[in-house]
Amino acid sequence: MFDTVRDDLRTTLDEIRAAGLHKPERVISTPQSATVEVTQGGRPGEVLNFCANNYLGLADHPDVIAAAHEALDRWGYGMASVRFICGTQEVHKELEARLAAFLGQEDTILYSSCFDANGGVFETLLGAEDAVISDALNHASIIDGIRLSKARRFRYANRDLADLETQLKEANAGGARRKLIVTDGVFSMDGYVAPLAEICDLADRYDAMVMVDDSHATGFVGAGGRGTAELHGVMDRVDIITGTLGKALGGASGGFAAARAEIVALLRQRSRPYLFSNTLAPVIAAASLKVLDLLESADDLRVRLAENTALFRSRMTEAGFDILPGDHAIAPVMIGDASEAARMAELLLERGVYVIGFSYPVVPQGKARIRVQLSAAHSTEDVNRAVDAFIAARAELAG
Repeated sequence: MFDTVRDDLRTTLDEIRAAGLHKPERVISTPQSATVEVTQGGRPGEVLNFCANNYLGLADHPDVIAAAHEALDRWGYGMASVRFICGTQEVHKELEARLAAFLGQEDTILYSSCFDANGGVFETLLGAEDAVISDALNHASIIDGIRLSKARRFRYANRDLADLETQLKEANAGGARRKLIVTDGVFSMDGYVAPLAEICDLADRYDAMVMVDDSHATGFVGAGGRGTAELHGVMDRVDIITGTLGKALGGASGGFAAARAEIVALLRQRSRPYLFSNTLAPVIAAASLKVLDLLESADDLRVRLAENTALFRSRMTEAGFDILPGDHAIAPVMIGDASEAARMAELLLERGVYVIGFSYPVVPQGKARIRVQLSAAHSTEDVNRAVDAFIAARAELAG
């Protein structure tokens, strides 16, 4: 049987390559940092890394690594259990309490990933008599999580408040018992920030709850790094915040849902990804606590990230590149054609700058781009070298 399937799969893979949509995996031989060593899939040697979610440069921070070493000795490698059996240590409860306090929520529940957090919320909270109203550009994990729920599904155009209100009216007309508006806090392919204050106003008007996936904001967006809810002054009005420990908060893995106490309590009893997945490794929980210590004691990393972002965006704009507007550390350089985006990424790697071309199905057809992600670990020289490499790569591509 598989011989037939094998031929079909090879045909599909050939079509992906022919369309310029193949996504190679480059192998690095160093810790995640502002510079990495590439050993396979590109120019060998040290390159500047401008495609990691390592926004604050904490993935190889010495204090975080030291905390991880200490935790490994104290708490062991893994729990080999789910939380409700014998998978809960003091360090897990401490991290949940710290995250809840940091985000201004009543409680927090840890997951293996934010993908799992988003996969576990909707089915638990919403039934067939309920409605979920989702932004059209929400992350795939939200889309998949919604699919697991029996709730009625409404979709509104990206950040379009008029369309959101239309969908809320339709949900009301359909007699929805509970309504949940869900949005990314920052949309990962564009760097756009959701208008949370206005979303919360509509939620109040139509008696809906609000959920935000703040994976690309927690730790560095807002005055204290508490995310888009802090940025927009609605920390007390958002009912559920999901996020990851795998980006700005150390870059390892793990996710969470911070929410009203009753929501978290029900998730502990009914959320399938939580009930049937191993506990987050204690070493990650302990290192994440150190990350929160660093974030709450100083804002130097957030300031440096903002400076690097402003420099890159201004220089690239002056050089005539099409960058989506905003001030987020995600700076999409729009290319359009998928093959051209992939080729430019290759040329940049040859010049010592590691970036990735994004194309369909990750982004819409004809909207291929290179998503540059700035880090507090980058120096001013690093940023300037990256811009110069873009200019040189564009010239070669055009010539």
